[in-house]
Amino acid sequence: MKLIRDIHEACRAEGRPAVSFEFFPPRTEEGDRALFERTLPALRALAPDYCSVTYGAGGSTRDKTLGIVDRIQREHGITAMMHLTCVNSTREQLRDVIEEARARGIRNLLALRGDPPPGVADWTAVEGGFTYSRELVALIRELGGFCIGTAGFPEGHIAQPLGPIADWQFLADKVAAGADFVITQIFFDNEDFYRFHEHMTKKLGVTVPIIPGILPILSRTQTKKFTELCGARLPDAFVARLDELGDDDAAVTQFGIDYATEQCAALLKFGVPGLHFYTLNKAHSTVAVARNLGLVAQ
Repeated sequence: MKLIRDIHEACRAEGRPAVSFEFFPPRTEEGDRALFERTLPALRALAPDYCSVTYGAGGSTRDKTLGIVDRIQREHGITAMMHLTCVNSTREQLRDVIEEARARGIRNLLALRGDPPPGVADWTAVEGGFTYSRELVALIRELGGFCIGTAGFPEGHIAQPLGPIADWQFLADKVAAGADFVITQIFFDNEDFYRFHEHMTKKLGVTVPIIPGILPILSRTQTKKFTELCGARLPDAFVARLDELGDDDAAVTQFGIDYATEQCAALLKFGVPGLHFYTLNKAHSTVAVARNLGLVAQ
């Protein structure tokens, strides 16, 4: 499978954005079937450049994440990236997971610190483990043979008490440690991304691709829950429209498609190197946005 840094370089040379999707490991057999029998075939028709699979809280889905990434690459022929977090893992345990990924033909890793396990208020490294994701980036780089992604936060990480400027410096440190590209947390106001991008590139000298993460929303309740968890700000007009639509999920889904389309169109005009869609393991909205943008045949 291709290295994602090479994919982005090839897309740049072709003058087009890279298009990628994110999935999470389903909790049930029915969820597995839906992902592999419906969602993936529908999204594969868009000819995505790559996809990624998340890692459960506390590493709870490690084996399943490995299996899904492996299966996507073998059965669907799509380059897939495995998320990897520092939570509840020593350096040696992380080394073992990385080597298992290598043995399965996985060559792209998204290195994250990770959130505390459920029920734990504050993030604490285990003895012999890492405190910062840049340490995980450095380990993967030391082991060699992988393309390394990392996460960026256009509004600053919700757990960073010193604010976004300090958080962005930590991101620059992760790039310096060996990260090949950045995928951002969701955001709903492009101005937040533009400020973040300018600071990273102009003030901190980061030159690796910075790819915006986009979420076409599906419901009012779900959207507000997600943004509370990650700290993403909802613009006033966005909230007003959500409240107007209420619990009409079909209408909210269409609003999400329209809003994400406008958001992405502006980002592409700005010159982003790619778009990374948080699919929530569903295809409809992502397919609709991609078609609206002319990224696939109508």
